[in-house]
Amino acid sequence: MRWLIASALLLAGCGGANEAAAPKSEATVTVASAAGARVFEVDLADTVPEQAQGLKFRTDIAPDGGMLFAPYPAEGGGPRAANFWMKDTPSPLDILFIRADGTIARIAENTVPFSEAPVPSEEPVAAVLEIRGGRAGELGIAEGDRVRWTVH
Repeated sequence: MRWLIASALLLAGCGGANEAAAPKSEATVTVASAAGARVFEVDLADTVPEQAQGLKFRTDIAPDGGMLFAPYPAEGGGPRAANFWMKDTPSPLDILFIRADGTIARIAENTVPFSEAPVPSEEPVAAVLEIRGGRAGELGIAEGDRVRWTVH
């Protein structure tokens, strides 16, 4: 009987990394650009496990969906340089690195799926927004544009 209970507990605790780090919150992100305001409804990654998981394994990113890493880094300490990669990420992404003042510092466009090459912010950032690859260019979003969000 003990073996049965121990096995059941072990199996219950063996959920995949996707389950353990699935974001529990969402955010509405607005990017104010020369082309107008663009609104995204995204998952919020605000814990270390959620930020480590990111959009790994996801293929269902809506045209105006994605993931916001805020605050970045989740463990605090203020803005710092970020390095992302695309390992285990099957969909190309645009990665928007956001300064503490809410402006976009850098956009890494159409990152390569499954690549282990680092994608650096190139300066300290306070948040990172990942959206479907190519969307920033399609919508006229550029470095220097202002980003704000509300969590719900």
